[in-house]
Amino acid sequence: MNTLTHILSLVGSLGLFLYGMKLMSEGLQKFAGERLRQILGGMTRNRIVGVVTGIVITVLIQSSMATTVMVVSFVNAGLMTLVQSIGVIMGANIGTTASAWLISAIGFNINIAAFALPLMAIGMPFLYFGNSRYKSLGEFFLGFAFLFMGLSFLQDSSVALHVDTALAALLAHVSSGNFWCIMLFLLIGAVITMLLQSSVVAMAITLMLYDMNIPGFSFDLAAALVMGLNLGTTLTANIAALSGNTSARRAALVHFLFNFVGVVLVLPIFHPFIRAVQWCVTDMLGMTENMFQLSMFHTAFNVLNALVLIWFVKPIEKLVCWIIPNKDNEEEYRLKFISKGLLSTSELSILQAWQEIESFAERTQRMFGMVKELYAADSNTDFVRIFSRIEKYEGICDRMEIEIAEYLNKVADGRLSDHSKQELHAMLRIVSELESVGDACYNMSRTIRHKHETKQNYEGYIDTNLEAMFALADQALEQMVKVVSLNYLAQNDFDVAMNIEHEIDNLRTELKTENSQNVSTKLYEYQISVTYMDIISECEKLGDYVINVEEALQATGNYRG
Repeated sequence: MNTLTHILSLVGSLGLFLYGMKLMSEGLQKFAGERLRQILGGMTRNRIVGVVTGIVITVLIQSSMATTVMVVSFVNAGLMTLVQSIGVIMGANIGTTASAWLISAIGFNINIAAFALPLMAIGMPFLYFGNSRYKSLGEFFLGFAFLFMGLSFLQDSSVALHVDTALAALLAHVSSGNFWCIMLFLLIGAVITMLLQSSVVAMAITLMLYDMNIPGFSFDLAAALVMGLNLGTTLTANIAALSGNTSARRAALVHFLFNFVGVVLVLPIFHPFIRAVQWCVTDMLGMTENMFQLSMFHTAFNVLNALVLIWFVKPIEKLVCWIIPNKDNEEEYRLKFISKGLLSTSELSILQAWQEIESFAERTQRMFGMVKELYAADSNTDFVRIFSRIEKYEGICDRMEIEIAEYLNKVADGRLSDHSKQELHAMLRIVSELESVGDACYNMSRTIRHKHETKQNYEGYIDTNLEAMFALADQALEQMVKVVSLNYLAQNDFDVAMNIEHEIDNLRTELKTENSQNVSTKLYEYQISVTYMDIISECEKLGDYVINVEEALQATGNYRG
């Protein structure tokens, strides 16, 4: 029974450590997430600055995965090239080693849990008396406290389970200097990281075991584990990116290649390399603790990779583009920017959702362009082809609404700032209205098809009236795409949109009155008036949906009068 309790305590301590790391990272991202995104978007002009930026961002948020998600978002949005993203990913790998130095500095020989209560005392006032932004800072301190508690419980549970004795018995049959033994521990490190889904936790366990001075667990085996956990965290990212788009898979592949090439570079010089690290820590820096040696190896491994591979950024880009080519019509059938497997913190995921909504808006605008082409089509072949495309787009719009809404609901499960909650509700409404725009376009195309099948011939002035209405609808959609792409609505833009909407309403009323008179005087058949007015009515509805999108954008708080 005691053994089972100790095992559950070990698992629980790992869970507390993971939760603390997640809470700390999310709290800081919510506190300064927008500034971090601005830094990441603006400080990647060359590869060196990109590496430094990746280091700084990842040290601050303590999550290389979150940094990678931001990078993927910017690559998809065209704000960052794949070349620039490679430098940031290299920096993120270096930045994530900061957690190992933090654990090494604190050590396992002191009461780590003693740090937890003071940190909670600092964080709690922010949670209860601060505004939404400072509540996020309180979450950061609470996360730090849980992290320390998790480390303390992890140490206690390991001692209670006699992990050191069990590992020593296992290592008694292992020759530490053997190449295949190094490879075995490298593989073990990769598997452990994949199971734990966190290289930080895997590194904490490795540091704890190495600090126990277990007989047989030499520095070379511990270093092999560290290389393995570097490789394992990239495999996790690649598995997550399988459901993502091309850019997500390429970014994840860059992450894997960076660490894989690093392992290939270090293995031939493994023993001289670890001796150099030990000399640097003990003789040059005067640090005697074992954990500092392992932390230095972790950092040196990633720095060496970056120093070598930073000169091969262009070839790396060509290689990943060759391995993962663009698929024909890929964007027709799947979301472009949302990569579900890489769902990170809620605040960062909102950025991806906005990009997808912009793509959705542009798609509805293209769909309306097809409606105009359908109306003007002369040959039956062209008519069938264009109508088939509109049907296909209508199905895509339906799927986009569902998939974006499901994604936003997942984002809502996370902790959000007040502004982000407001933003998310408005985004759900915008997605619904965009789907309605697609429905209006499809309804128009069905009416035009009925006109085509019944061989109705419109008089020239009807064509002129429809062209005028189409032109106004075009202006409305263009204005909508503009403000959605900026995620910003100025008073002038809203006034322009309202003026277009009034023009559409007035033209609809005018044409409706004129149509009643024309039917009464038998200027054209009743059936012609039905299809004619149906098209006009759908254009007016489309204008209403567009205004609803812009009113929802006002509700995000991004409206500036």
